[in-house]
Amino acid sequence: MIQALIFDFDGLILDTEVSSFQTWQEIYAEHNCDLPFDTWAVCIGGSAHTFDPCDYLEEQLGRPVPREELRLRRRQRHIAMVETQSLLPGVQEYILAARRLGLKLGVASSSNHEWVDNHLARLGVLTCFDSIKCVNDVKHSKPAPDLYLASLAALGVRADEAIALEDSPNGVLAAQRAGIFCIAVPNPITSRLSLSHADMRLNSLADIPLEQLLAQVEQEAAS
Repeated sequence: MIQALIFDFDGLILDTEVSSFQTWQEIYAEHNCDLPFDTWAVCIGGSAHTFDPCDYLEEQLGRPVPREELRLRRRQRHIAMVETQSLLPGVQEYILAARRLGLKLGVASSSNHEWVDNHLARLGVLTCFDSIKCVNDVKHSKPAPDLYLASLAALGVRADEAIALEDSPNGVLAAQRAGIFCIAVPNPITSRLSLSHADMRLNSLADIPLEQLLAQVEQEAAS
């Protein structure tokens, strides 16, 4: 029986993915360079160390760039864009339904606590979660299973008692490697990526009430 929901953060609770890519595209455009989506996509939902946009920009230009200045200016623009965003469709309803049903709630994010906790507080849902595990809590980020294993331990549930909600291929892999049934809920950025390995896919959490989703997952597990 399902006893816990574990949410990804970036792109699942809050749409940070569009601005993350767009702000780097703007930096590249300033230098008359291009950042292809397929090149950027390798780091979505995973470690920031997977791809360094400044390295790639310097490769195209054939010269160094003022990295710290570019990163700071780009981050300020990214933050300003994200702070205009509200919870993605269906997230609030899932949180409320989970609480009503007595389910435990967790967050497993490849971002750091400062980013995740501050936004959850801004959105008014920080105290709704029983566990928040971020990249600074584990040794390896997604697609490694560490964040989900840490979440299971903190919530006190087994892998077969939890459902993971993810938007990216790296996130889906991380949840599945921890043995958790994973539902992909892509955003405008990650909908361009293959999520065929997910156990189930929704266009939005607003598509189906949580109670109905739980029934479908438990029926599939029993078959």
